[in-house]
Amino acid sequence: MANINRVVLVGNLTKDPELRHTPSGTALCKLRLAVNTRQKDNTTGEWGDKPNYFDITVWGNQAESCAQFLAKGRPVAVDGRLDWREWDAQDGTKRQAVEIIADTVQFLGSRDGGGQMSGGGEPQFVPAAAAAETADFGSAGADDDIPF
Repeated sequence: MANINRVVLVGNLTKDPELRHTPSGTALCKLRLAVNTRQKDNTTGEWGDKPNYFDITVWGNQAESCAQFLAKGRPVAVDGRLDWREWDAQDGTKRQAVEIIADTVQFLGSRDGGGQMSGGGEPQFVPAAAAAETADFGSAGADDDIPF
């Protein structure tokens, strides 16, 4: 049986991208993404949004594009994989983190509109890199229960 490690998220950036370079010159960009989950409050019975936050790492030319064109509040779609890391902190404690390594990042909405969708709520897909393939996330009208 084959193993599958695949993550697809659509949400809004909670801060501006952070671009760095490795000693060999490879670009890497750190993103922080908020994705809402709909939950029913047990006491009131009302539905509400619960945010989930994800750390995302983008490499190479896509990292450069993300740093150049993205900003806090901008909606994006990320396709990637989970990566688990463990290290010893300076104080001697063991630390661990789970992050998403992005294969593709799709810019949604418009550059001028920030977090606002353009064209009556329909996402505008803009590839993060010139050679990026457009992912099919389905029709926005069919996802009325999506909280963002």
